[in-house]
Amino acid sequence: MADGEEKPLRKVAEAFEELQTIVNSQPQELGLALLCNACSLILPFFVGLGIALKFAEMDYVSKVEDLCEASKTIISVQSMIDQDIQHNTVKKCGSNSRNLLRVKRALDMMKVLFEQILATEGNSLKCSASTAYTQVFAAHHGFAIRKAATAGMLLLPTKSRFLTMLNEDARRASRFVPGSR
Repeated sequence: MADGEEKPLRKVAEAFEELQTIVNSQPQELGLALLCNACSLILPFFVGLGIALKFAEMDYVSKVEDLCEASKTIISVQSMIDQDIQHNTVKKCGSNSRNLLRVKRALDMMKVLFEQILATEGNSLKCSASTAYTQVFAAHHGFAIRKAATAGMLLLPTKSRFLTMLNEDARRASRFVPGSR
């Protein structure tokens, strides 16, 4: 690989490290636009999983787009949540707070997926993806969606193919997953 090739995993790690720094510096609020930018960097991971998790990709993209649109008028994540609380829309389908929750779950799933990729032997993503789905999404989905997700696991690319699509390999990828260094 040439040095000039894009490294989505590195970009994501840097973006979320920046978010972590902001969150850990107490008085400063997390900017919604900054969060949206970091979240948009995850898209290649969903695309790399192919048709298997297309439903998750589509949901993730729409939620991030909605949050990006909201970031044009709302400065911080906290003010967005406060607005939804004030308008009693936190639990309303399509609210910014609910979209944020859905995006957070998708990020959690990707985190678990990469932890599992590093922890499992072999070239299959099925077990890693199944574990990630079960830990993060299964409790929130009905029977039909759980069955569709299970069936989709059969269509996943191989682990090496997935990492190649991201211009990474397991050895380099381990540097970007918390707790794997």
